[in-house]
Amino acid sequence: MKDKEKEIEVAGKSGLKEKLLPLILTFVVILVDQITKFLVVHYIARSDLAPYYGQNSENYMIPVLGDWIRLIHVRNPAVAFSFGSGLPASWRTVLFSYMPLILIVAVFVIYFRNNEFDRLQRWSICGVLGGGLGNLIDRFFRPDGVVDFIDCYFPIYFPEKRWPTFNVADSAVVVCGILFVISFIMQISKDSKKAKEGN
Repeated sequence: MKDKEKEIEVAGKSGLKEKLLPLILTFVVILVDQITKFLVVHYIARSDLAPYYGQNSENYMIPVLGDWIRLIHVRNPAVAFSFGSGLPASWRTVLFSYMPLILIVAVFVIYFRNNEFDRLQRWSICGVLGGGLGNLIDRFFRPDGVVDFIDCYFPIYFPEKRWPTFNVADSAVVVCGILFVISFIMQISKDSKKAKEGN
């Protein structure tokens, strides 16, 4: 009886460790996101308040790979692709600050209660949480909006052939979100194969 209790205790500790370890990625994403935003705010003038070119244009843009990748400084009061920027400020606060906060708390609860996620899914979820929290910090503590600074040349569809400006947090959400979906599809495929073999 005591041996079984010890086994359950050890299993519980190892399970908790597997859930806590990926949170390192959450904190790393938040840290890198906020450091890069701090540097952008202090060293690059806001290009959404001044023209890209003209007098002292170097203050508004830093080329990384020529015109393909540039660092600029803009503020986004809405979400991705500036969706919702035309809404009243009170609506934006509720939709883009408080609702994401509730969603993040819900994801944290699900993350710790669910024992079915595999390793890749756990790391992916924590990466998405890091990105979500990184932008949420901006929404609560930067009244002008989220700091975006990565500007890429994209010759298809978008105006001025530029991909909408983004940041480290956005990248983490997209990349880790894609990894989670891939892992989820792979898991479904494995489960279906096992079910067929069982029949």
